[in-house]
Amino acid sequence: MNGDWITPDWPAPEWVRSVFSTRHGGVSSAPYDSLNLGDHVGDAAAAVARNRRIFADALEARPVFLHQVHGSALVQLAPGMPDGTQADGCISIGAGLACTIMVADCLPVLFTDTRGVAVAAAHAGWRGLAGSQGAGILDTVVPALRSAALAAGAAGSGAGETIAWLGPCIGPRAFEVGDEVKQAFVSRDRDAAGMFRPYSAGKWLADLQGLARLRLATLGVKRVYGNDGSDAWCTVSNPLRFFSHRRDRVSGRLAASIWLA
Repeated sequence: MNGDWITPDWPAPEWVRSVFSTRHGGVSSAPYDSLNLGDHVGDAAAAVARNRRIFADALEARPVFLHQVHGSALVQLAPGMPDGTQADGCISIGAGLACTIMVADCLPVLFTDTRGVAVAAAHAGWRGLAGSQGAGILDTVVPALRSAALAAGAAGSGAGETIAWLGPCIGPRAFEVGDEVKQAFVSRDRDAAGMFRPYSAGKWLADLQGLARLRLATLGVKRVYGNDGSDAWCTVSNPLRFFSHRRDRVSGRLAASIWLA
């Protein structure tokens, strides 16, 4: 792995592999320099293809790149599934296929169970996290992962406790939102109000990772690791390491991947 990429520090079994890329290690030119993994942001197609090969070679697995739409749809990865499948979450129970989420301010969430039976990944921007009619992307992924892990482990040891890792995202000192965003969360959970600080008239600073932790706790996921809301995890505040759409508007994409080796 590239020495600048982030390897999650969490109690996953050793055959559960995971990584979060940074902007280092690729071939793209500015403003996509250098490891841009997004093929929809205006970068040269040849450069993106080369970057994806570099990333896949480092994983020694196939990252499946989704077409993310800030929704709550989920797919289970299978051999032959093409890149560009529309979903904001994915699950894998087979070796060699990496659940992969691209971000440039949104929150990537990686999952496994403590026995390492299944893995999953979710794209949790505020829209996907808030969801509609009380169901967001985490509400979709967590029960599906538990079901997949139980099914895959039925002939063996079964599934263990679900654990989650939060990757870098826009931080609570940079994420300015309007009243409608706050209302989308508070309308389903009054405790979410504590994740918003007043900023200006009709504007708030939102703690995206805090909102995700709150929702995960509601879903029974108590062991959550990674992003704690500090500046080191903020994509906006670290331009030399992370892409940020909010900061730059024209930006590359980072990737969080998890797979069974």
